[in-house]
Amino acid sequence: MPLRILASLALAAGLLAACGSDSSGPSGPTRSFLMGFSAFPPRPDTALLLPTLTLATQHSDAALIQLSIPWQTLLDGVSAATEVRAVRLPLADFYRGHGQPVAVALDVTDGLDRSQEAPELVAAGRSITEPAIQALYREYVNAVDTILHPEFLSLAAETNLIRLTAADSVYAAVVTMTGAAAGDLRARDTNARLLVSVQVEVAWGALPGGTGFVGIAQDRADFPFVDALGLSSYPFLGGYADPESIPLDYYSRLVTGDPLPELVLEGGWPSIPTGPVASTPELQSRYIRRQAQILDSAKAVALFQITFTDLDLAATPPPPGSVLPLFAHLGLVDSALGAKPALSVWDSLLALDRVE
Repeated sequence: MPLRILASLALAAGLLAACGSDSSGPSGPTRSFLMGFSAFPPRPDTALLLPTLTLATQHSDAALIQLSIPWQTLLDGVSAATEVRAVRLPLADFYRGHGQPVAVALDVTDGLDRSQEAPELVAAGRSITEPAIQALYREYVNAVDTILHPEFLSLAAETNLIRLTAADSVYAAVVTMTGAAAGDLRARDTNARLLVSVQVEVAWGALPGGTGFVGIAQDRADFPFVDALGLSSYPFLGGYADPESIPLDYYSRLVTGDPLPELVLEGGWPSIPTGPVASTPELQSRYIRRQAQILDSAKAVALFQITFTDLDLAATPPPPGSVLPLFAHLGLVDSALGAKPALSVWDSLLALDRVE
């Protein structure tokens, strides 16, 4: 496409900076990782779903289906298989029609506050600590696997952050229910690579209150079924004022001594001042380049961002105290689907040959 051709010409130096010498094959620089986004539109407007999805797919070679368990729907008696076929399968079919492998990332707690359970469960006065709720989860996981057939299936998100901030009983429930679901899938010889995700800044002890690198040994012990490790990483919240200060082994150190394929399931860097970082579009572009170096160092298998677009918070203001504004400007296009400078850097990486 014209944008990719222009990006390749204008950012030749960026290509060399983005890839280490060990990522160069006989024909030049390469990448080890798939690249893609989820289908979230900039605001909850059904008219924006297809334009957002179509544009994001043009800048991807893989796809992320990021979803919270539809607890209220399941509590209302709708079967997991019915929900997955009606709501999720059309999206998976769209991606398959474009030849893109699919990663499904399930969220079992509150994605914006890991100290809390999912808002739908809280509103219903229910909890994942209940065996009946865990049974609904297992049913849903099985439906996702058998109907969507994802290449990657993450059974829970940011497990180390849940352990750090949520009640012990909630974390214990996450361990129990994901282990049981993984057992169900293994018994059926699933083709999906199973994983959970960890929060990278927590693993490095970089969030406020952290005391230095702690790693993920506890997560490896509690989730022994994983075939790969999902990563959630927002370094701008971890005290890194510029992308170049992020250690090159930011991902690889997590699995040193016990290798495991790694894939980023969420993350990013804002294009405007956000939280503790006085960011700019140029800093966001530099982050994409630095992340490519970090991914190559880890020989990572995939890079996903949940948000392809910025979020239009003016149209849908979050409640007071929400952390959502911290993540509203991670998109590579703005809320009107206009390209930011970082999209050209992303495209320059996407244009590289992928070597597994």
